[in-house]
Amino acid sequence: IRIVTSEMLKELGYDIELAKDGTEAYEVYKKSFENGHPFDAVILDITILGGMGGKDTLRELVKIDPTVKAIASSGYSGDLVISDYKSFGFCAFIPKPYNLIDLGRMLHDVCKKR
Repeated sequence: IRIVTSEMLKELGYDIELAKDGTEAYEVYKKSFENGHPFDAVILDITILGGMGGKDTLRELVKIDPTVKAIASSGYSGDLVISDYKSFGFCAFIPKPYNLIDLGRMLHDVCKKR
């Protein structure tokens, strides 16, 4: 999913960084932010088997950048984040699987708010 999403994001014209889990995402975000190049948005999978998921990752990212634009993503319908993503600090939610058009529209809306 990460590879397919990266190809879609490249097709949409975005420069991207990939992370396998929340711990790696935190490190990548922190380095970029400290170098004066904050990301326009991050897409965080809510559930990462064997790693830090989206909710915990966002809690850590907000400590670095309170204005982080985080998008929740999940293929599971039972997670509370899906129905109430804003209360967890996310600015948007995109269900998996998503297509290029839906991803592009959602990112356009999120990134123009920064």
